[in-house]
Amino acid sequence: MKKVLVGIAFMVAIVSCNKTTEAKDFKTAFIDTNKLLEESTEAIDIKAKYEAIAEEKGSRLKVEADKLEAEKNAFQANAQKNGQAWAQQKYGELQQREQQLQYTQQGLAQQIQGQHGAEMDSVVVKYKKIFKDYGKDKGYDYVFGTGEAATVLFAKDQYNVTKELIKIVNDKYKAEAKKEVKPTAKK
Repeated sequence: MKKVLVGIAFMVAIVSCNKTTEAKDFKTAFIDTNKLLEESTEAIDIKAKYEAIAEEKGSRLKVEADKLEAEKNAFQANAQKNGQAWAQQKYGELQQREQQLQYTQQGLAQQIQGQHGAEMDSVVVKYKKIFKDYGKDKGYDYVFGTGEAATVLFAKDQYNVTKELIKIVNDKYKAEAKKEVKPTAKK
């Protein structure tokens, strides 16, 4: 019986040594995905693009809102002069226009947010391919992502490849931009 127990203990020890050795052979890295998206030139350009669109369209709506506010002020001054029937009708019209303006603002915000989200989703898909290629090229067994949907609870800083990947995605983005700008040959 002692020999059987010693044999089992010996086999367990061998198996656990093999598992420990295998785990040490893995090459891993992680990417801080939030930092990558904050410092990626492409993501920064997309954010700036939609901020400019929102500002431009928002300024048009502000003109309408200011115009409506001026009409509300004029309404208050003229309400007593023109009588109660006029005041009720005009007040209803002003409320309807104000509500329509609010709907327009909400719709615009949703539209811009949807377009921005779709464009950022395509960037994320592109980056995932870059991560995969990077991992293969560098011989990593695993490349983890940290950020809002963290998949790494702890990692040594030596495994952080975020800066290197920021440079790679920015270089790819610049190269793509140069391809688009190249003039076509004259016929």
